[in-house]
Amino acid sequence: MSRQDNDSSAQPRDQEGMQAAQFAMRLSLIFGFAMLIGKLAAYFMTHSAAIFSDAAESVIHVIAVGFASFSLRLSTRPASHHFLYGYERITFFSAGFEGAMIVVAAIAILCESIYEWIAGLQLQRLGSGVLLILIAGILNAGLGYYLIRTGRRTNSLILQANGKHVLTDSWTSFGVVAGLGLVMLTHWKPFDPIVAIVVAVNILWSGGRLCWQSAVGLLDYSDPEAGRRIRERLDAICTELDIQYHGVRFRTTGYRQIIEVHLLFPRLTSVSDAHALATVLEERLPAELGMPAEVITHLEALEDHAEVHHHQHYTGKPG
Repeated sequence: MSRQDNDSSAQPRDQEGMQAAQFAMRLSLIFGFAMLIGKLAAYFMTHSAAIFSDAAESVIHVIAVGFASFSLRLSTRPASHHFLYGYERITFFSAGFEGAMIVVAAIAILCESIYEWIAGLQLQRLGSGVLLILIAGILNAGLGYYLIRTGRRTNSLILQANGKHVLTDSWTSFGVVAGLGLVMLTHWKPFDPIVAIVVAVNILWSGGRLCWQSAVGLLDYSDPEAGRRIRERLDAICTELDIQYHGVRFRTTGYRQIIEVHLLFPRLTSVSDAHALATVLEERLPAELGMPAEVITHLEALEDHAEVHHHQHYTGKPG
């Protein structure tokens, strides 16, 4: 087997990108606390179930961002004696934790909304409360897009998941504003819990999607689009280097791709020459994919690789 001399799992990640990601996470945490205080103030002013739903999601957001911030710092640590591939896959666990927190918030909102509806709705000072929620929604929308853009630029699944959560929070706020606007226009108070229930269903869907994204990442799901791009670049590079390949496998850590490929060389090719060509491929493939990647190559003889694999498949022993 040939692999890059500097193991990618131990290489430091792009410092500028990581600083941008850490700044974005700190900004998200500060905004989260500010939004929570504003929404709680709006709830105590109005006693609105819809505003309670928005405030409950902000509580979950602060908890989730705290865990995401820890996960981001952990994911940047280099590989250790006990964690030879590094800590990057914490990103999937972080996304799953955030998704689970969103689901918990949705269930709490549903329960509280139904209880408030049954117990009797006591709404007051809706104008001031709606204004606070509208401001929070606008600020969260800007923050969410910033987090997602920064996450994509730095290849950080943690930031992208956090940004999607913040965007969900902003849409929640806009939904609350619309619902309470209907209450003020029509004076029909049930619009308040109805909007809260709709909001809860929406964020339940969002949380479920994050949990699913976490699950497929931990199970090493191979994205077809990523596979197509990898094979296109392999075809081009191997054609240029005049070598053949097979047995491509790949998975993502949430930050980088780990790609395995078997390279086929004529039997008379020296190990030194084969290794040199494999190293060229290992260095070029990540650069041409335009993403962080670790490429692991396995060198085989072109003439008898099919026979060797066939023998190993049926006997379990090397040919």
